[in-house]
Amino acid sequence: MQVSETVHAANELLAANPIDPKYLVTTFGLFGIWAILFAETGLLLGFFLPGDSLLFLAGIATSATGGTIVGATLSLPGMLIGGPICAIAGAQFGHFLGARYGRKLFDRPNSRLFKGIYVEKAEQAFVKFGPAKAVVFARFIPIVRTFLNPVAGMLGMPTRQFFLWNVVGAILWVDGIVLLGYFLGDVVDENFPIDKYLVPGIAFIIFLSILPVLIEWIRTRRHKKNEPEDAHGEASLGSGTPPTF
Repeated sequence: MQVSETVHAANELLAANPIDPKYLVTTFGLFGIWAILFAETGLLLGFFLPGDSLLFLAGIATSATGGTIVGATLSLPGMLIGGPICAIAGAQFGHFLGARYGRKLFDRPNSRLFKGIYVEKAEQAFVKFGPAKAVVFARFIPIVRTFLNPVAGMLGMPTRQFFLWNVVGAILWVDGIVLLGYFLGDVVDENFPIDKYLVPGIAFIIFLSILPVLIEWIRTRRHKKNEPEDAHGEASLGSGTPPTF
């Protein structure tokens, strides 16, 4: 009997997927989700965590049919209040690390997890969109939302200014996706095949997440085309100009 129980436990352990949002919601619950939100936005190694899909599934779990569809029931106020707080705290911690340690925080060789290009993308977003927009937009872009916070600190974005836009971005990101899942859970019945539609649903969420970035990119491109050229035939405002605070 003990042998069979041990084998069963081992099989469950092997079947566990630490980045599967449904596994994370049903296994760790509300406090686990809070911790994951902090880790994804505050710790460099948290970039692989499934923030968007986790929030979406957590939102469904707060609905009336969440227990049946997801396999767990979560508190809606807990997600709407605690979620942004943890995301804000995580990003603020990341900003502190960047301000404290500077570029040497990222001075490490490439590995299967850490890639220098992740930092470059975050820095490009910061310079391209400007500090305020970059902090808000980064929330909706996987990987960038992890690395942009310490990059903002490294580039000298003042703590108070970062905190303001950090709060705005966290509330829009966390509460927006949670409420989307909550309303979906309220309009479908308990037999809704969540596993079948999870991937398309996440893809739709990611599309909505990057839509503001795409719109801003198109606006920037149009603005540059309409700019007068200087004597050297170059745009009067070149790309890559460091942000000012």
